Amino acid sequence: MLALMLAQRGIKATVLEKSDEIDRNPRASFYSSPVIYELRRAGLMEDIMKKAFVANGVSWKHIDFTPICTIHSHNPPGAETIISLPLDELLPIMAEHLGKLGNGKTLLKHEVLSIGQDETKAWAHVKTPEGEKKFEADYIVGCDGAGSTVRRQLFGSNFPGFTWDKQIVATNVYYPAFKDFGWISSTFMMHPEHFPMIAQIANDGLLRITYGEEANLTREEMRERQPWKFKQFVPGAPEPSEYEVRNFSPYKIHQRCAEKFRVGRVLLAADAAHVCNPFGGMGLTGGLVDVGGLVDCLYGIYTGQADDSILDKYSDIRIQKYKEIIDPISSSNIKRLWDPSEEAIKNDPFFQMVKRAEVDEAFSKELQQGANAVMHDFTQYYKKKD
Repeated sequence: MLALMLAQRGIKATVLEKSDEIDRNPRASFYSSPVIYELRRAGLMEDIMKKAFVANGVSWKHIDFTPICTIHSHNPPGAETIISLPLDELLPIMAEHLGKLGNGKTLLKHEVLSIGQDETKAWAHVKTPEGEKKFEADYIVGCDGAGSTVRRQLFGSNFPGFTWDKQIVATNVYYPAFKDFGWISSTFMMHPEHFPMIAQIANDGLLRITYGEEANLTREEMRERQPWKFKQFVPGAPEPSEYEVRNFSPYKIHQRCAEKFRVGRVLLAADAAHVCNPFGGMGLTGGLVDVGGLVDCLYGIYTGQADDSILDKYSDIRIQKYKEIIDPISSSNIKRLWDPSEEAIKNDPFFQMVKRAEVDEAFSKELQQGANAVMHDFTQYYKKKD
């Protein structure tokens, strides 16, 4: 996404990708208003909407399926606020658009080993199929995920924050009978152990079923428990013969943020810069909004409308957005699922807002636009024209 948006603005950009293909593991797939804004800027929405699933809302239920509250999506054509397209379908669209531009490219099987910089340039030593090579550029941006090599080169193992004492299992599942239950497109369920989320993520009925697991279990143990888990919270308590698990991906969940997103000519964005639990999609949202802001900063430098101090603003403001919005909201999103008591639900300000939105359409629209608070306009720091 970053390379595409830079290349569209005449800036040469090269993606160094360690893998030899697109990651097929279950990843975030829902895009809310701030992400859709950036996808439109990148010229991707027309192609995305040919495949995207348009969500109709989110509900919260008890584990016995008793409803708590629901918020319905406002998705008029051309002004969508929430859509879904699995990342392994979005990435080829991005790659195709990037491939059409002469100044942007993706190099697969290129693993960054180390980085360096001086006053005039930055560089990366890279393992390639032809041997080790050195790549030079004005800037290096680490978009290489939670285990970022670029971040480790800058800060070692220091990645402030914590790891939750629970694991998440994300699965992609075909369960044909699910449609018969008439559920809204996304549902969160309250339970201290399971805290599941079931969402349709594609037009062909593909479901994302995510749930909690004990922290000390191995992948094999979790895989063995999966049929029992589904029986606890999937409607119809299906037998394994009634569904097909396409992907099974357990992972640890974290709340962490790097101390800086800029060190000289090296920058961090998305999961390389900050991570959070997946409930509510704040990680993907924050990451792609990072990219949109960084594009404006680098374009400002490229065109002489800003000096490189704008990158310090990028670092400071994106860290502020993480600490004041992404971290607390994503933490609340998961913690509220652990307490199904009537008192907790009644006193939760978020549930109070959703219940108001159920009967107040104007407030519902306002609530769904709340995610836009993660955005920031960095062009305001461009030099004033005479």
